[in-house]
Amino acid sequence: MKRSPRSSVIPANLSESIHRRLNSYVLAAGAAGAGALALAQPTEGKIVYTPASENIGPHSTIPLDLNHDGIVDFNFEDFRSPNSFGSGTGRLSVLPAQRTNGIRGHSVSGQAYASALLGGERVGPKEHFLSRAGMMATSRNNQGPASRLRTSGVCTGPWAGVSNRYLGLKFVVEGKTHFGWARVVVSCPYASSAVTATLAGYAYETVPDRPIVAGKEAGPDVGEQDQSSTGLGAPQPATLGRLAQGAQGLVTWPGN
Repeated sequence: MKRSPRSSVIPANLSESIHRRLNSYVLAAGAAGAGALALAQPTEGKIVYTPASENIGPHSTIPLDLNHDGIVDFNFEDFRSPNSFGSGTGRLSVLPAQRTNGIRGHSVSGQAYASALLGGERVGPKEHFLSRAGMMATSRNNQGPASRLRTSGVCTGPWAGVSNRYLGLKFVVEGKTHFGWARVVVSCPYASSAVTATLAGYAYETVPDRPIVAGKEAGPDVGEQDQSSTGLGAPQPATLGRLAQGAQGLVTWPGN
């Protein structure tokens, strides 16, 4: 009875230099694959948005806890000082409730002002933040005994009579800095000495040190890596094929 022919693989006799090249190619391919895998898995983050409709009226302090961890991050303070003739002064300010927190803003002649950001503006580590109270709006009504029927008032400040502008906020959670925003509507009617406002929503970015866009309520925010722009091209099919063939493939590698 004839024996069926047995298939066999004849190992290629490779020189020591080819063995070294094979090892180097395998190591390089492994390193490239590991690097590509790391780049394909960026730090996951998201925007946490909280809708709100909270009134801020004269003689009130309204706390803001951006991430709902039970720690107040900022306070809105609304102050009004009337006089005996019905006129007076009103002021709305926002201030950090923790020493490590900050409010995007600027200072003029020693007075700190909280910026009234437009939707789409960036809030991140490159911006300037106040570590103290930032004035939003001030209203003055000048009425005296001889002018009870005539009033003159003025409302000043970055937030004077604005609708749907945004506070840029920086706060620290467990030693790491996060950024957020708060949407506020401010009203200070002519001839009134009161400033009133509505907190109309707020949000923060869960990834430390990652900027957020004012008004953005969901989705990946600025700072997400674009995998198509990493500069790491996919290995060519022919190259993978040669590596898969091992020593036999290297024997027929161009230049061998």
